[in-house]
Amino acid sequence: MKILILGGSQFVGRMLTNLALTRGDTVTLFNRGKTNPCIFSAAENIVGDRDSDLNALVGRTWDAVVDFSGYIPRLVKKSAEILSKSVGQYIFISTVSVYKDLTTPQIDEDSPLGKLTNPDTEEITGETYGPLKVLCEQEVIQQFSRNSLIIRPGVIVGPYDP
Repeated sequence: MKILILGGSQFVGRMLTNLALTRGDTVTLFNRGKTNPCIFSAAENIVGDRDSDLNALVGRTWDAVVDFSGYIPRLVKKSAEILSKSVGQYIFISTVSVYKDLTTPQIDEDSPLGKLTNPDTEEITGETYGPLKVLCEQEVIQQFSRNSLIIRPGVIVGPYDP
């Protein structure tokens, strides 16, 4: 399988990258090259920035993309638009923080989601983190529709946790 991982050199992304390489998948990492830049020599490493330099992704194809680094809707939209013609499946790592009220019992996919008071904000705080992820999810679904998978984990801990 050919996998593009946005991020992929830290924490959960690092674990998935290692697993994919161990399975024999062809892995391409796209990130800024700031965190553990030389850790995966068996993967293709593309240094770029989602905000300003996505050109290295244009004209390439992958079976799937796994997005560990999507926090700002505008940036997720840019990468999803570029990848929509060249990737079969978009897997977006979101969070349970997207739900409006985590104290409500039996939260499921149909539970109310958080909303930003200012939808143009890009500042990530305790109050904006979940609602920003909601908007990121919407951008992925807009571009990939049925070929998107949104994962909303709770607290994740483990090796390489910063």
